Amino acid sequence: MTRMPMTDRPVKLSCRNVWKVFGREAERFLQNHSTPTADQIADAGLLAAVRDVSLDIHDGEIFIVMGLSGSGKSTLLRCLSRLIEPSAGSILLDGDDLLKADEARLIDIRRHKMGMVFQNFALLPHLSVLENVAFPLSVQNVGKVERLRRAMEVIELVGLKGREQSYPRQLSGGQQQRVGIARSLAVNPELWFLDEPFSALDPLIRREMQSELLRLQNVLKKTMVFVTHDFDEAIRLADRIAIMKDGAVIQTGTPEELVTNPATDYVAEFTRDVQRAKVVSAASAMQPPSTGHFDSAVAADLKIQAVAAQVIGGGKPVAVTAADGSVIGELTPDAVLTTLIGREAHR
Repeated sequence: MTRMPMTDRPVKLSCRNVWKVFGREAERFLQNHSTPTADQIADAGLLAAVRDVSLDIHDGEIFIVMGLSGSGKSTLLRCLSRLIEPSAGSILLDGDDLLKADEARLIDIRRHKMGMVFQNFALLPHLSVLENVAFPLSVQNVGKVERLRRAMEVIELVGLKGREQSYPRQLSGGQQQRVGIARSLAVNPELWFLDEPFSALDPLIRREMQSELLRLQNVLKKTMVFVTHDFDEAIRLADRIAIMKDGAVIQTGTPEELVTNPATDYVAEFTRDVQRAKVVSAASAMQPPSTGHFDSAVAADLKIQAVAAQVIGGGKPVAVTAADGSVIGELTPDAVLTTLIGREAHR
C-alpha cells in the first residue's frame, strides 16, 4: 500500500502529556509533580502505566502502538478512547478535548465516532452474525430496516456474505474476528481502535486478516490506532509506529525510520531482527544518477524486497523515479545486495 505523507493529512486525534498512574491520590501526586521520576513514583507507592505521552495521529493513518508485555500500549489505547480515565493530560479528537466531555457526550462520541476491536471477539453467542453486526445500530435506535441493510453491507464488505444467519459457534476464529470487525464498522466510525485483534489467531489466519485489514483500509480510509507486540505485523500495516517502554513512548516514526535510525539502544534491539529489505525503500538506498539513460526504473517508495530481483537480475543500475515520473536517483545491484545481506555482515 502506498503511504501518503503524514504532513499532507490533518490531525485527527492528539494527546499531550498523558499520564495514567494507579494508586491512591494519583491525580494529586501529579499535580504536585508535573514530571515525576520513576523513583518518586515508586516512593509514593504508585504505578505509572502511561508516562507523559504526547502523540499526533493523522486522518486516515494506520498508527501502530507497540511494545513488550507491560509496556503500557493497551493502557494508552484505553486512555485515548477514555475506556479508562487518564490521570493527567489532554486528548483531542478533531480539536475537542475528550477529557472535558461529560458522560452523555462521551457515550454519543463512542456510539457515532469510534469503533473498537479487541483480542477477545466478544460476540454474543445467542445472536446470529447478522444480529451481532446490527447490535450497535440497535443501541443507536436505528430502525430495523436500515440497521439490517447496513449490517448486510458490512458483512459483505468483510467477506462473510452467506454466513449472516450462522451463530458464532459455527464460525472459525478468523470468521469470528471478521464479525467483530464488521460490528465495529457498522456505525461507520471515524476513529477505529484495535487492541491486538489478531494475536489469538494462528499465523496463516493472522496474515489473512492483516491482508483483509489493508484491503478494508484501501476502501474506507479510516483513522486507526492499532496495538500489537509483533514488529512484523507492525511494519506490514503501519504508516507510523510508536514504540513504548515502561509506559513511555521511546520513538515514533515510519517503519523505515525506526529500523534505519533507531533513537535508542532499546529501539535498535527491538528492531534488530527485522529484514531490512522489507522496510528500506529504493529512495533510501539510491545514489545520484550517473547517467541520463536507464533501461528500467523503479518507484522511489517501493521496498528493496520488491525490486531486488529486477535490479540484481539486470546487473546494472536502474532509475529511481518520483511520483511524477522524474528520475531522482539510481539504484545499483551493490546497494540492493548491501541492504539484503548487510545486517548479517555486521553481526
